[in-house]
Amino acid sequence: MMVRKLAEVTVVLRTEIKSRKENDYARCIMHLSKNILIHQIFGANTDVGKTVLVTALVLASASRGRHVRYLKPVSTGPIRDADDEFVKRFGKRFHSRIQQKCLFRFKEPPTDEIVNKFVSAYINDCARRTADKTDVYIETAGGVHSPSISGTSQVDSYRPLRFPVILVGDSKLGGISSTISAYESLLLRGYSVDAIMTFQDDYYRNWEYLSEYFAERDVHVASLPLPPPKLDNAHLNFTTTDSYYSRLLHDERLTNLNDHLDKRHAGRIHELQSMPDRSRNCIWWPFVQHGFVKDPEDVTVIDSAHGDFFSVYTGHSSKTSSLLSPSFDGSASWWTQAFGHAHSSLAIAAARAAGRYGHVMFPQATHLPALKLAEKLVSPNGPGSGWASRVFFSDDGSTAMEVALKMALRAYCTRYGADLKQADKQQLGVLGLKGSYHGDTIGAMDACYAGDGVYTCEWHSAKGFWLDPPTVSMRDGKAIITLPDSFGIREPLWQKHIVVDSLPWVYDIPGRLDTELAESYRRSINQIMRKLDAQQPPIRLAALVLEPLVMGAGGMIFVDPLFQRILIDVVRGAEPRRGDDAWRGLPVIFDEVFVGLYRLGLQSCIPTLGIKPDIAVYAKTLTGGVVPLAVTLASSSIFEAFLSESKADALLHGHSYTAHAVGCEVANKSLAMMDKLAVSDTWTGMRRSWRGQSASAPPSPMWSMWNPEFLTEVSRLQTVNSAMSMGTVLAIKLRGSGEGYRSQLAQDHLQSIKVPPDDESFGIHFRTLGDVAYFMTSLNTSRDTIKELETRILSALSAS
Repeated sequence: MMVRKLAEVTVVLRTEIKSRKENDYARCIMHLSKNILIHQIFGANTDVGKTVLVTALVLASASRGRHVRYLKPVSTGPIRDADDEFVKRFGKRFHSRIQQKCLFRFKEPPTDEIVNKFVSAYINDCARRTADKTDVYIETAGGVHSPSISGTSQVDSYRPLRFPVILVGDSKLGGISSTISAYESLLLRGYSVDAIMTFQDDYYRNWEYLSEYFAERDVHVASLPLPPPKLDNAHLNFTTTDSYYSRLLHDERLTNLNDHLDKRHAGRIHELQSMPDRSRNCIWWPFVQHGFVKDPEDVTVIDSAHGDFFSVYTGHSSKTSSLLSPSFDGSASWWTQAFGHAHSSLAIAAARAAGRYGHVMFPQATHLPALKLAEKLVSPNGPGSGWASRVFFSDDGSTAMEVALKMALRAYCTRYGADLKQADKQQLGVLGLKGSYHGDTIGAMDACYAGDGVYTCEWHSAKGFWLDPPTVSMRDGKAIITLPDSFGIREPLWQKHIVVDSLPWVYDIPGRLDTELAESYRRSINQIMRKLDAQQPPIRLAALVLEPLVMGAGGMIFVDPLFQRILIDVVRGAEPRRGDDAWRGLPVIFDEVFVGLYRLGLQSCIPTLGIKPDIAVYAKTLTGGVVPLAVTLASSSIFEAFLSESKADALLHGHSYTAHAVGCEVANKSLAMMDKLAVSDTWTGMRRSWRGQSASAPPSPMWSMWNPEFLTEVSRLQTVNSAMSMGTVLAIKLRGSGEGYRSQLAQDHLQSIKVPPDDESFGIHFRTLGDVAYFMTSLNTSRDTIKELETRILSALSAS
């Protein structure tokens, strides 16, 4: 009989799912409103009395004149023992104010995502149906780490919703340990624990210890009397239990708990409301003209983040019932996110290292996280495979580039600097590309073309020479290589825009090395180098510095990789080979801070260019967007330039937090996750969609998480000058402005996508580089999310 009932309910629920509009549950929304107070109930263990205590909360809320919603997302046991039926049975005295519901009552419910979407929709429905004060209690099953049906720990499966938590502690033997462990598991995953409830078991007296322990952590503990033992006689059992609840309604401990929950809810809203003005009064934001920040709505208040989404406070302008709105992190938080925000595996790795080491100083010392990371980076499976022998740790990409420049300049001076005075050494320059950017520290800025002076300061003094690079893009549906105006003689290729077979063809460097275009590049670069040698006064170049394939902050400029390859060949061809490992011509630095570690779908750009650098820099996704950490990889011949018996010859550069254990441990976990993702079926399928050939065709290094048809379509829009994508990156250059970085063109054209089109969708938080709009996914952003982004971007640009 029970099996048949469960089967009937399953059919009803599945029919209900299919009958809904597809986008009714398009997004899990973290809900917050003034009138609806939501708490999710987790248990420290199974059989700790969650339902008994939640029922007490339900009755107490109803007794205060509130409407109450009790929700059990998933129930797998017999209906007669179902938690929502228990709440219904003892809530009859307030039946007009209490509603209870179970979403999925069968042994194999849908995925965690579907469950969360239904929970989110249920909350939205509550908000739409009433403007009265309403308390919502959502009860989980089992303990914090009891697995969902999909096998995911509950604490992870419900994390996208991030409702405030009431943790039901364990009052039995071992309950102190399980309660504290459950609490810490919740904190590690970003939950806010508003209170702890537990029974006053006078035999174990766990509540006494827990009250004192959590008082030091500013967590309210409500300890309530034990319920009467369950009786075999159903009528008598109901009577004694109902009397128990009648007494609790007059217990000040329950009243105090309700008051505390109300206070926490009001405090949270007040905090969010006050944050814009408080921030404008004391924060100096990076890359922001504060003269434009005039109103509270000009400040993005991020309440939390998970996966690809911020949970943004919109109370100052929201037209929906919720004060929070999901917003897609369209710049991957300045290019750092690899697996989305708040990934539990990375959070646990950080906590593991923080608990074991904190921070320990690094000169002439070692620890396992740093050693493992260094070994991984120079291993056959790392970006330093076959060329790098040393790893230097620093804080961020800019400082890592400063280290790289110091390495290269010392190596140059050791080999060629016998005739150089100290003043001459201070004027050594670099060879690079216009549009490059290597960070905001002074030395890194000096290695960039001054250009229009955007990324400069009063001390900035550009040192070197920068070439105009040919670029790659889609224009009007065609793959194009664009030669710069300053390129000089282009014969036999007189045209400025060269139409090519396809984007993947552009990245087939071995197949292009003997083309006429390659020879044209070689002639042009050699001609420029001869002019530099003859220039008076001469510019003495000591290093070649490149952002391989894409120059990021300069405007998401996709450089023809063949040009970069030929440039390195020309620079190195000026000097005979000294040995397999020795650098030649000029030391070559690859700045892979932005492009490396799979941002472009590649672990490194080195295999694509088919040539190895002498120094390379990595940061950003190295730690999955959790903590700052950067590394500078160097070959043996670069390292040996600093090797002697004199300390003065050492690389005297360092940071207080060099090789901090937290960052190294997180980086090790992040790289392991990347390696697994790189060979996943998901990525294999996306690569194949860009190949445009049979599955047996050799893979191209050029592929993107953005759909190739979408890229073609957006490149044909009247408002678009060109578009390009690779890996997680999409860049769109708009028509109509010659102001470059100072332009507001991209912001103006895409302003509409910032706001969700409806209650079930999301806003898109993005940043621009003047007339260039760029968007970036995580390495694991879902295909459905990308499709919605593509639709929204196309719609906005078509309408503008």
